[in-house]
Amino acid sequence: MSFNWEAFVAAEPDFAATVEKRFGAFTHHILATLRKDGSPRTTGLEVRFLHGELWLGMMPGSLKALDLRRDPRFALQANPGPGTEMAGGDVRIAGRAVEVRDAAVVARYADAVNPPDPEAFHLFRAELTEVVRTYVEDERYLAVQMWKPGAPVRTTRRT
Repeated sequence: MSFNWEAFVAAEPDFAATVEKRFGAFTHHILATLRKDGSPRTTGLEVRFLHGELWLGMMPGSLKALDLRRDPRFALQANPGPGTEMAGGDVRIAGRAVEVRDAAVVARYADAVNPPDPEAFHLFRAELTEVVRTYVEDERYLAVQMWKPGAPVRTTRRT
C-alpha cells in the first residue's frame, strides 16, 4: 500500500499537521539512506511539503541521491533543534523515495523552491511507510505516536 503526504494528511490530519510543523521549525534535517554495502549513510537535507507531496531535493550526483536510486528506502528525522528540549517531540518518517523525472513536475517544484540550479538536481517524492513522534506528555509520560498506512495512529505511553 502506497501513501504519499496527501494521503497521510487525509487519514490523520492532526498528526500530519504536528509533523509538518515540527519539520517546518528548521531548514535542515537528517536523511538516512543505505550504501552499496548495506551500511547506513546519514546526511543533511532540506525537505518541502508542496502540492500534496513530501519532496526530497538533492544536488546532482550526490551520494544520497545515488543511494536512493539503488535502494529507495529511507528514514528522515526532523532537526531536534538547540538544547535538549526538542519542542514538539522527536519526529521521524520512513518510506521509499521515488525519483521524479517528469519535466513539468520538476519545473513546478523548481518554481516553488528556487534551487541553486533549477536545471540540475535530483527530485524524489516520498511514499510513506511509517511516521513516528516521541514526546513527553504531562511531564510524566514518554509518549510514542506511530502511524502506518492503512491503520490509525497508535499511541503508547511509558512512565
